[in-house]
Amino acid sequence: MAFPSPIPFDPSLETISDDERQVVSDLNQSFREITETTAEDCEFALRSVHAKSHGILEGSLTIDEGLPPELSQGLFSKSGTYPLILRMSTNAGDMLDDSIALPRGLAMKVMDVEGQRLPDSEGTTQDFIMINAPAFAAPDAESFSKNLSLLAKTTDRVEWLKKIAAGMFKVVNAALDKVGVGQIDALALMGGMPNVEPMGETYNSAVPFRYGDYVAKFSLRPIAPWMRDLTGETIDASDRPNAVREDVRAEMFRGDAEWEFCVQLLRDVDKQPIEDASAEWPEDVSPFQRVGVVRAASQDSWLDSRVETVNMHRRFSPWTGLEAHRPLGNVNRARKQTYRASADLRSSLNNCPYHEPGA
Repeated sequence: MAFPSPIPFDPSLETISDDERQVVSDLNQSFREITETTAEDCEFALRSVHAKSHGILEGSLTIDEGLPPELSQGLFSKSGTYPLILRMSTNAGDMLDDSIALPRGLAMKVMDVEGQRLPDSEGTTQDFIMINAPAFAAPDAESFSKNLSLLAKTTDRVEWLKKIAAGMFKVVNAALDKVGVGQIDALALMGGMPNVEPMGETYNSAVPFRYGDYVAKFSLRPIAPWMRDLTGETIDASDRPNAVREDVRAEMFRGDAEWEFCVQLLRDVDKQPIEDASAEWPEDVSPFQRVGVVRAASQDSWLDSRVETVNMHRRFSPWTGLEAHRPLGNVNRARKQTYRASADLRSSLNNCPYHEPGA
């Protein structure tokens, strides 16, 4: 099947609205509220989102050889292998019992990356921030701010109430699925997601990025047979507050992990909008194409020294990396200042600076 040619990157693909500065201010307030709440209760500041990690792996990204010109771009412009750190998490800003099932996240920091860097991007790394959904939960930064405000108001509320709410939301979402209606974003944020196995999930950038001369979304898809066997499986977290972490650790002791890294090029600006982050780009317009493989050898996914280094001294941001992979769209633009401000606040409250490898 022939697909349209990829559309060249051009700054005019983005549409910047007049209210983005106010939206950033509102987001910063919600991030601050979440961080200060957890710092007061835990005597330690957590990440404002994706506070609870379930596994931290060392691995590598190997770029495929012989990529066609439209795929041989940016970091992927030449074959080679790069070391990386991978962090799996859920999206809440507080440490919740794993029976409260939330959307999964995967953050990847690729090391020793050469090339022109984004403004204020220290070090020599390229970050990829992904979620287990094909699109973002909100269409734009303003809606994202409203969702985050909801999270801020529920941060550190009595956990047994959250468990009750999560159970109710799962019932509601199951009913919606039966009649062909998608899950409600607010319910998902409150714990209405299936408690899926993170090692079997496909993770997506959800929002677009520059891809050298072009534009793309990114995806990380499990290809190791044991990981594919986990796709669609759920975790029983009954009486196990850290069930996800425990299961990931047991799985990583048993086998090597392997994902294929894929890109979906922009080929139709109407069917693949830049500014609507909630729009899933149809694969019949532009398929995902493999450009490399991420591997993590069998290891302890909860090694104390590595957990401390990554959770205490590292930050992940879509704005850490190459100009060739500049984040695009209003949600990504809002993340630039808010992610930095959130990390700076966490660092200040904990009196613990973060560092970028290679800085």
